[in-house]
Amino acid sequence: MRLIDYLDKGASLGGDAPCLSMDGADLSYAQVQRLSYRVARGLDRSGVRPGDKVAILSGNDPIAFSCVFGISRAGAVWCPINPRNEAAENRFILDAFDCSLLIFHSAYAAMVEQLLPGLPKLKTVVCLDAPLPFAGSFEAWLAGLDDSYFEQATVDDLAMIPGTGGTTGKPKGVMLSGRNLETMTALTLMSYPFRGRPAYLAFAPLTHAAGVLCFPVMALGGRIVIMHHPDIGEFLASIGRYRITHTFLPPTVIYMLLDHPGLAQAELGSLQCFWYGAAPISSARLAEALQRIGPMAQLFGQTEAPMMVSTMAPQDHYRADGSIATERLSSAGRPTPLVQVGIMDADGRLLPSGERGEIVVRGSLVMDGYYKHPQATAEASAHGWHHTGDIGYLDADHFLYIVDRAKDMIITGGFNVYSVEVEQVLQAHDAVQDCAVLGLPDDKWGERVVAVVQPRAGRSVDVQALAAFVKAKLGSVKTPKQIEVWPELPRSKVGKVVKPDIRARLLAGIDTA
Repeated sequence: MRLIDYLDKGASLGGDAPCLSMDGADLSYAQVQRLSYRVARGLDRSGVRPGDKVAILSGNDPIAFSCVFGISRAGAVWCPINPRNEAAENRFILDAFDCSLLIFHSAYAAMVEQLLPGLPKLKTVVCLDAPLPFAGSFEAWLAGLDDSYFEQATVDDLAMIPGTGGTTGKPKGVMLSGRNLETMTALTLMSYPFRGRPAYLAFAPLTHAAGVLCFPVMALGGRIVIMHHPDIGEFLASIGRYRITHTFLPPTVIYMLLDHPGLAQAELGSLQCFWYGAAPISSARLAEALQRIGPMAQLFGQTEAPMMVSTMAPQDHYRADGSIATERLSSAGRPTPLVQVGIMDADGRLLPSGERGEIVVRGSLVMDGYYKHPQATAEASAHGWHHTGDIGYLDADHFLYIVDRAKDMIITGGFNVYSVEVEQVLQAHDAVQDCAVLGLPDDKWGERVVAVVQPRAGRSVDVQALAAFVKAKLGSVKTPKQIEVWPELPRSKVGKVVKPDIRARLLAGIDTA
């Protein structure tokens, strides 16, 4: 199946049914379908051919999400751009992924104007909601195009290229095929409860997990209620207003939800499945959520194997007698039926139950590779398995437990932060001699970004000024929430910084200043 097939399947179950809703306004399945025809024609008129890359830069917006299906219908490849990225990162993505056309919201006009001079491959820019001096309006771009059926074939089944980071901090393009997303959709539908027409509340960014979870909902003709900005009170009100059956939040936002005074009075009886994932979750807070919210459901995956490597349905959070299964709340659930999961040592040997090693995956959920990165693709697929970079084990009941990450990646508030990227910025400050960045457990964020810096000789470090320096370069998500100043960093015999030693000292509260 292609991305358009989820929309067309939903339309076949009732074209007048609401498809995308926001702020009380609905777009029916038929309306989204007709808009996708016009967008596909607009792309064709702009010279976009099957296999070309088209980017969308927008916050949560029904028209922006409708364009995804127009891109698919034109046979082109969707490149979601995270609006929270800094301009330099988005410039790199647009250039490295060979994007020829960009559709964006005016909220990001300043960023786009800044990017354009460095993007010779980008031939056309279209603003969704306003004409701008450097970009035509969406309305003008579609002028004169009818909404009759229009469709082009795809090239090599490539559906989308989301970006992910690496230990160098540079994003890589993950080539996801229609088959990858079909597998993800099938696993979603077989792993979780879906009764009747679902109503899905999209709170988190549609550029991430919240977006691809729309596809199984659309396959059932369900309604997608889009929140354009995060508001916990409105989130709770929307569940009752729209009789929401499914939603997704990262743990950080679930903690905010549990602390919100409106939770006790909220109408949550319609919920069938409340997904959580994208970061480690506190077992204690999860137990609280099961008591106060209800049908929690875990998912574990990564961009390269989207969403459904392992799952834990609502009923799996409980024992046979109805009590909460506290012993498994720290697990990532069981591997899904269409995915093979193994635990591998450094020599490529699969390990037995209970032994710890790298979590490896294979099956039709796994990406086709990294865009224009054959070496990285080969490394990630060594020994015939996709290497997740996560360290874990499988227990005797085949529940998967993630205990660490092989790569220096921090997951904070559901977003990936790569330590090397932050370290490079810190080291660019004239008061910093050396540094180490790592993640520590945090009740709110899952993990918080922590930096330990060693000052240059004769210099002092202003912690607040250093944080502001990083924020200006990388944005707030990647800025360390804790900065410690140590006179010396622990090092190995060959001079490398020993992060496990730093982590142990920080967790033990040892003052080395």
